Amino acid sequence: MTTLNPLYQLAAEQKSADVTDWSARISWVVGLILFIAFVYWLMRQGWKWRGRLQSGLPELATTPDGFADREPLLTLHGRYHASTTAGQWLDRIVAHGLGTRSRVELTLTEQGLDVVRPGAADFFVPAAALREARLDKALAGKVLPEGGLLVITWAHGETLVDSGFRSDHAAEHQAWVDAVNHLTSTTEGTAR
Repeated sequence: MTTLNPLYQLAAEQKSADVTDWSARISWVVGLILFIAFVYWLMRQGWKWRGRLQSGLPELATTPDGFADREPLLTLHGRYHASTTAGQWLDRIVAHGLGTRSRVELTLTEQGLDVVRPGAADFFVPAAALREARLDKALAGKVLPEGGLLVITWAHGETLVDSGFRSDHAAEHQAWVDAVNHLTSTTEGTAR
């Protein structure tokens, strides 16, 4: 009588398992895609809702005629991060495109601040509406190293707005703070 090797006998008794249950896998993938689409839709609805809440803000000013003829005090190339209600770094303003991050070119003259944003709405802040400039580290969920963000506070209708910018050359930020604060102090002095 011949006896079989126990390992061979064990292998002969085992049945191989199914490789893939495609219906279960496809169901999970479709469910995940639907969940992601639903979350995206909720985020989009929240953005629209915030825009409707802020619809009372007036339209943004446009660059006045002859602005390009003025001698600029400073120019800056960099990124526009966001605008928030002044003093509330997480209260993002999305009305009139102020919530859209983009590249930016800033030009400061005695007349005011021109904000040119490719792919987003440009706007102009008259010198009389400028309030102050400071270096900060956070605005609307964007957190940078200390002093990595140039924040300019300005009046838009009845609302004070903080707008955050980051220069391609962060060493320029302090010059902007000094120039804007000097301009606001001279504007306040002539308004009296």
